[in-house]
Amino acid sequence: MQSSLTEDEIVVALRDPERRRAAFAQIVDEYGEKLYWQIRKMVLAHEDANDLLQNTFLKAWTNLDYFRGEAKLSTWLYKIAVNECLTFLAKQRSQQQISLDDADQFLVDRLESDPYFDGDAVQLKLQKAILTLPEKQRLVFNMKYFDDMKYEEISEIVGTSVGALKASYHHAVKKIEEFLTKEL
Repeated sequence: MQSSLTEDEIVVALRDPERRRAAFAQIVDEYGEKLYWQIRKMVLAHEDANDLLQNTFLKAWTNLDYFRGEAKLSTWLYKIAVNECLTFLAKQRSQQQISLDDADQFLVDRLESDPYFDGDAVQLKLQKAILTLPEKQRLVFNMKYFDDMKYEEISEIVGTSVGALKASYHHAVKKIEEFLTKEL
C-alpha cells in the first residue's frame, strides 16, 4: 500500500478486508508518535505511555467496525487515547490511595525521577506548573498549547463545548502564569 494515502482513503481501505492490515499499519506509522506524546504528557512515565499507546491501538483495531467515519480518524484515535489515560490515572490514584489533592505532587515526584525526562530547569518548572492543573484542564492545555489543536477538534475529542474549552484554557494559562511567577 502507498504510504501517502489521505485519511479518507485510509478509512476506505480499512473497510476492505484485503487492505485492512496495511491501512492500519499506516495509521500506526502516521499517528503513533503524536499519540505517544499526547499520552506521555498525561501520564509522564515512558513505560506507562508505551503501554497506553499499545492499548489505544489495540482498542482501535478491535473496534474498527464501530468507526463510522462521522469524526476524523485522528479525532477518534485521540479520544481513545484520552479515555485510556484518564482511566489509567484514576486507577493509579486508586491503587496508590492518592487523593485528588495529592495527585499533582505524586506526578511531580514521578517527573523528577523519570530517567527519560531530558528537559532543562525551565522545562521542568513548566511541567510542574502544568501538573498543578486538574486532569481535564491539563489535557486541554496540552492539546492547545503543545499540539496547536483547534478548539473544535479538542471539543470532539473530549466532548466539551468550544466555549467551555476556551474558558478552561484561559484558566489553565492563568494558573500556570501564577505558578511560574510565584516560583521565581
